Amino acid sequence: MDRTRLHTLLARESAEAERRNPRSREAYARADHLFGRVPMTWMNKTAGAFPRYLEGARGARISDIDGHEYIDFCLGDTGAMAGHSPAAVTEAVHHRTAGLGGATAMLPTEDAEWVGAELTRRFGLARWSFSLTATDANRWAIRLARAVTGRPKILVNSYCYHGSVDESLIVVGPDGHGTARPGNVGAPCDVTLTSRVAEFNDLAGLERELAQGDVAAVLMEPALTNIGIVLPDPGYLAGVRELTSRYGTLLINDETHTFSAGPGGCTAAWDLEPDLLTIGKAIGGGIPAGAYGLSAGLADRLLSRADLDLVDMGGVGGTLAGNALSVAAMRATLEHVLTDEAFARMSKLSERFEAGVQAGIDAHRLPWSVSRLGARTEYRFTSPAPRTGTESAAAADPELEDFLHLYLANRGILLTPFHNMALMCPDTTEQDVDTHTEVFAAALAELAG
Repeated sequence: MDRTRLHTLLARESAEAERRNPRSREAYARADHLFGRVPMTWMNKTAGAFPRYLEGARGARISDIDGHEYIDFCLGDTGAMAGHSPAAVTEAVHHRTAGLGGATAMLPTEDAEWVGAELTRRFGLARWSFSLTATDANRWAIRLARAVTGRPKILVNSYCYHGSVDESLIVVGPDGHGTARPGNVGAPCDVTLTSRVAEFNDLAGLERELAQGDVAAVLMEPALTNIGIVLPDPGYLAGVRELTSRYGTLLINDETHTFSAGPGGCTAAWDLEPDLLTIGKAIGGGIPAGAYGLSAGLADRLLSRADLDLVDMGGVGGTLAGNALSVAAMRATLEHVLTDEAFARMSKLSERFEAGVQAGIDAHRLPWSVSRLGARTEYRFTSPAPRTGTESAAAADPELEDFLHLYLANRGILLTPFHNMALMCPDTTEQDVDTHTEVFAAALAELAG
């Protein structure tokens, strides 16, 4: 690729973004009382000198305060996979708050059992408890795994994503051993004291670590997502289950992003049998919500332990967890929005998106690849597609990524700012997908010169 041409095009699109968004630029400049000038520092990862400011959003559309409308394939980085403000969720939220009253009261609601039963239908895990984020669900699942096994360490995959869980911020270093992931701020201790790590798709590496006998649980996504989609090799996930069982280690599937694979995520789509499962973001339709599920056997083992305080100081709860508002939103989302039928439509649209991206790659004979996981599609600047998180991280090209993101945004299309991910929601249309295909092709043509 002609890097000089890329730099010129990136500068042009950056200047165009500043010209098109004066109100967003001014709002960002005035945000002196916000740490990093944004309400959550990740918002600064957007391409360009400042983020666009939200005016409103419905379905698969976002509008900003400068009057622009966008086709939204970011969807809150999965948090809005149900679409923005779906009617069933907004009605349930209104009924809970304005109709019945009481967003949080430290009392259960009947909706909670409905949600638990539906999660069991979808994912197979027999018992469920709720949190406000998948990060918390992961933290609590880890505590339960340590409690029931008596082992101290958690194993994750290199360049995995499990929120801000301290134990997950470890990668395979150049020497093949675990080391702190770059950018890990304020770590409470050396991460190798709490964690082990293996590359995704590396069963030999996994067995080497499990053989040490100190791993309470393997916490993993069935496919890596936040470093670019990395799909499992044939037989890999079955091998993980066999090894964890052999070494007395629990298996936790984090389906927060891989929920895109279908109504029961990868666990149902690929007939997986984890001991625990965590999920968050999308199941609340935009309202903060998370959950973790346990197999019946594991739940019974934990509840039979008189020495474990699972009610008060056990570290597996929070005052707002399982609140009436979140649970009402989860029920509405699962019952009426992210249905089995909706996932079928979303997956077909994702196939169409994948085909459009592949056509652009092929037209210019680019050494890129595109991967899909149900309703989620992502392209990487390498071919063949990466098989490990480390390979995927090495394929990053920040300048090229920023150019494509700005080019698309300046023409009314948003991708996930952290990477080149596009997600379909129930309101996404074929025309939305085809518009991306056309603009993406135009961007590649400009790069080619």
